[in-house]
Amino acid sequence: MTAARDSRARRLRLAAAAALALAAPLLVGATGRLTSLDQRLLAAHNRERDAQGIAPLAWDGALAAAAAAWGERLAASGAFEHEEQEGDDPQGENLWAGTRGAWSPEEMVEGWIEEKKFYRPGRFPDNSRTGDFADVGHYTQLMWRDTDRVGCALARGAAEEVLVCRYRTAGNVVGEVPF
Repeated sequence: MTAARDSRARRLRLAAAAALALAAPLLVGATGRLTSLDQRLLAAHNRERDAQGIAPLAWDGALAAAAAAWGERLAASGAFEHEEQEGDDPQGENLWAGTRGAWSPEEMVEGWIEEKKFYRPGRFPDNSRTGDFADVGHYTQLMWRDTDRVGCALARGAAEEVLVCRYRTAGNVVGEVPF
């Protein structure tokens, strides 16, 4: 009787595996490179924050709208520079640019996360093993302990895509510890 149950269980597992294999092309085809862009960008940020024991970010539509406006301007002009901000409540900002259609949202954020190889604990801007805070500035903004919201947008230029992520509370404050 045990051999019969084992055989039946094995047939059910094989049938389930076959059904999943047949459905896989349909599932993969339904997921485009930019499908669920906002959720995927947020998840990429929060995976790294979680790995370091930092509270997750929440998505902020107003920050995403500000990021979209600046991203469209950069994409249209071909420029690549941070927006000058005025006022008492500045937003943090990370920029990324790459060949159109070549990068997933996760890979875009991973480019900033890769800067952690140069990160060292301490007060900002003395956080780079290279001595240049620009080598870790995207990573420290993404990980900044007081930042609790993010909004991002992807704009398409002639040859490049530009990702702009805006953060509140802004990070990279001189004299403070990032996390």
